[in-house]
Amino acid sequence: MMETPVPSEMGTIPSGSPTYIKLLVTYRELLVTHVRNTRCLLDNLLENDYLSEEDAEIVCACPTQPDKVRKLLDLVQSKGDEVCEFLLHVLQRLQDAYVDLQPWLSEIGFAPSQLIQSRTVLNTDPVSRYTQKLRHHLGCDSKFILCYGQKEELLLDDVYMDTVVELVGFANESLGLLGSLDGLLDHSTGILNEQAETVFVSGNAGVGKSMLLQRLQGLWASGQLDAGIKFFFHFRCRLFSCFQASDTLCLQDLLFKHYCYPEQDPEEVFAFLLRFPHTALFTFDGLDELSSDFDLSSAPDTTSPLEPAHPLVLLASLLSGKLLKGATKLLTARTGLEIPRQFLRKKVFLRGFSPSHLQTYARRMFPDRALQTRLLDQLEANPNLCSLCAVPLFCWIIFRCFQHFYSAFQGALQLPDCTLTLTDIFLLATEVHLNRTQPTSLVQRNTRSQVEAFHAGRGTLHSLGRLAHGGMERSLFVFSPEQVQASALQEGDLQLGFLKAVLELGPGGEQLSYEFFHITLQAFFTAFFLVVDDRVGTQHLLRFFQEWAPPGKTAAATCFPSFPPFRCLGGRRLAREDPFKNKDHFHFTNLFLCGLLSKARQKLLQHLVPAAALKRKRRALWAHLFTSLKSYLKNLPRMKVEGYNQVQAMPTFIWMLRCIYETQSEEVGQLAARGICANYLKLTYCNACSADCSALAFVLHHVHQRLGLDLDNNNLNDYGVRELQSCFRWLTIIRLSVNQVTDSGVKVLYEELTKYKILTYLGLYNNQITDVGAKYIAQILNECKTLTHLKLGLNKITSEGGRCLAMAVKNSSSIMEIGMWGNTIGDEGAKAFAEALRNHPSLTNLSLAFNGISTEGGKSLARALQRNTSLRIFWLTKNELNDEVAENFAEMLRVNQTLTHLWLIQNQITAKGATQLAEALPRNTGIVEICLNGNLLKPEEAKMFEAEKRLICF
Repeated sequence: MMETPVPSEMGTIPSGSPTYIKLLVTYRELLVTHVRNTRCLLDNLLENDYLSEEDAEIVCACPTQPDKVRKLLDLVQSKGDEVCEFLLHVLQRLQDAYVDLQPWLSEIGFAPSQLIQSRTVLNTDPVSRYTQKLRHHLGCDSKFILCYGQKEELLLDDVYMDTVVELVGFANESLGLLGSLDGLLDHSTGILNEQAETVFVSGNAGVGKSMLLQRLQGLWASGQLDAGIKFFFHFRCRLFSCFQASDTLCLQDLLFKHYCYPEQDPEEVFAFLLRFPHTALFTFDGLDELSSDFDLSSAPDTTSPLEPAHPLVLLASLLSGKLLKGATKLLTARTGLEIPRQFLRKKVFLRGFSPSHLQTYARRMFPDRALQTRLLDQLEANPNLCSLCAVPLFCWIIFRCFQHFYSAFQGALQLPDCTLTLTDIFLLATEVHLNRTQPTSLVQRNTRSQVEAFHAGRGTLHSLGRLAHGGMERSLFVFSPEQVQASALQEGDLQLGFLKAVLELGPGGEQLSYEFFHITLQAFFTAFFLVVDDRVGTQHLLRFFQEWAPPGKTAAATCFPSFPPFRCLGGRRLAREDPFKNKDHFHFTNLFLCGLLSKARQKLLQHLVPAAALKRKRRALWAHLFTSLKSYLKNLPRMKVEGYNQVQAMPTFIWMLRCIYETQSEEVGQLAARGICANYLKLTYCNACSADCSALAFVLHHVHQRLGLDLDNNNLNDYGVRELQSCFRWLTIIRLSVNQVTDSGVKVLYEELTKYKILTYLGLYNNQITDVGAKYIAQILNECKTLTHLKLGLNKITSEGGRCLAMAVKNSSSIMEIGMWGNTIGDEGAKAFAEALRNHPSLTNLSLAFNGISTEGGKSLARALQRNTSLRIFWLTKNELNDEVAENFAEMLRVNQTLTHLWLIQNQITAKGATQLAEALPRNTGIVEICLNGNLLKPEEAKMFEAEKRLICF
């Protein structure tokens, strides 16, 4: 017999034989303390015939868990060394069940023999079984998606495609694109607050937020997501609207009774979750759809997972990290809704499909290459449709409509000549699905018109509208079977694809409910109801326009002073509006209302609503649009900017323009243009997309006066630039910075702006412009003799593009300011700009900061300035300029008396170069400051220049 070693908390396997019996004896109390699950061990010992049923019954009969472990160890030891080794093998293999013993097993270096490794190990651990159940549940839930208008569900893999996902900061500034969905859970990139735990995913309606979560679920269910995640809990935020103010739940009931219940030992599963919260991922979809009159501010926060609290308090405590701190929480909401900064660990925007995404999606939907080409050509010819395709939902609807008409009309895949609005697309989709009820045969095609289809389906459409409208008034998006029945919808109507059945979790457990495929569809049918229902008067028609009214007034009071305030829209919402406020569903209703009441829809609707009522509603809407826009703009902040009367508009203005565009009425566009009593529109940070540019152009081309237009920091891309073409004739200032504009968009600018030659300011900072685009911009500078300001920083312009631009600058007698920060023109580009600077008559401000300029380029610029009398401000920050360059600038200062500001921040200048610059200053009376911050000067060296106030070293 071997000698028993002295035990420690951790140890090594004793030498000699028998080994494992002695090991279990030596560490008996360690095992008794940490083995909390004897059932799993018994299952494996029984499976491999190491214990009998009678043995298992003896163990289970023990009164306490420690007694069960001791009895089990006694039995195993009595069976011999092989059984003891197998017990250790099970402890090692089932890490979730015996997590506390893993360090000990590693410390003793346990390695099972080949014989033991060949034995079957069953994982009946409650935590592992619950993880398997969650994977199965989420796998089934994420495999299929019920697509718009489909009787059957489609495979998510056939429909889903990644979109542009952008990391952003607290102020929504871009932090770069996310390469894959795994990046959402990556703890190394895009972190805004290390202490926060919520990843916030924001995006416009239809951009694919819910589908992204469904994709994540599928990846986790199939084991392709972070292996450390053992629990995945998915909740729709609207669930929390189902509870009454008096309802309370503990966290365990919320997770198990209202999501997925463990088949065995729920207490053990919950205890594991509390102990290892970092193994859990929570997703909360659609915070904007949460509607409740529960006053969250009056309820105390909860930090105990065991104490009952209102479900909304649990939600807020989970998001803030007060509950299950360490777990990852992923929250989605529509653009415009914000959550407190202290909640935000990471923030991302879903930007939808890029042009390359659109092409990939077209290849997936239309495998035939000829059809792909025809489809993309027609989209390219119709910028409005192409812009809509940036939103995945709309793209899918449009492509499905193309597929329908291609099959229905034997390959005649043609678009109507007129502009297709969003209303047209939804009308088109509605017609497609109404026609699905028509009998078909091999020899006869459906040939009924859109008017005939809507006339035949008017009962169904009216019932859908009644249901949608009733929900919209109460911000209700999920309907009970009783509510559906009350709307007079028939069983056949439910199969058309407008509504889908869902199992909704509520206080009473799972119950069958219904919802519109998407909130925009509910908005469409709400607007349809307001137009076609005889009982809806002009006052009621405009009830969803409340937000457009000036402060203190309702929308109805603006046009109809006798109409009472809309209590249905105010409602009793959460006392803290942020983060639970959103009104996009009202805005979409207004948008579709404008489209349905447009003149182009008169033929369609005249069979559904009396002509007199239609005319009356249209007139009231037109008057309201004009009055609202004029009143809204009148109340916006204004300021005088270099001779312009500038107005700072807000996102509401974008919605107004969308509605006006949806009417497709030139008369309405003209009236709206009269209401714009300013000649400089600032629309920065308005969440405008490319489709909004066609709405903006629809109004602005009626202005007939020169305008400044600032659209910086939106999401316009090249499509948006194309859609602005009709108003370029009036624009003297165009600012499109931070808008994903590429060379293709710049080409459009060149072709249009050189026709009118009135441009004075062109801002294209932080886009995706290369040397190709730089050549187009150089042509603009050559031909537009009034251009004074050009901003091209943070693009992708190299020395080639730099030379072209410099040549154009040299030939321009009007240019006053050039911004080239953050490109890579290098020394070659710098030399070209030096040539342009020499004897230039008008250039006053120039930035070549962060452009990779080193010694030769810097010396050329310094020498050129000896013959320049126009430049006042010169930025050369963050380049590679050294003392040799500083010496040349010192020589320049002895000659040039007109330069006032020279920034040489973050270069490679030492005390020697600073000394040369300081020695030149007494000979210069014009220079105000030379900035040397961030160069190679030590603090004690910088003190040498304290007396020279114009030389700033720190």
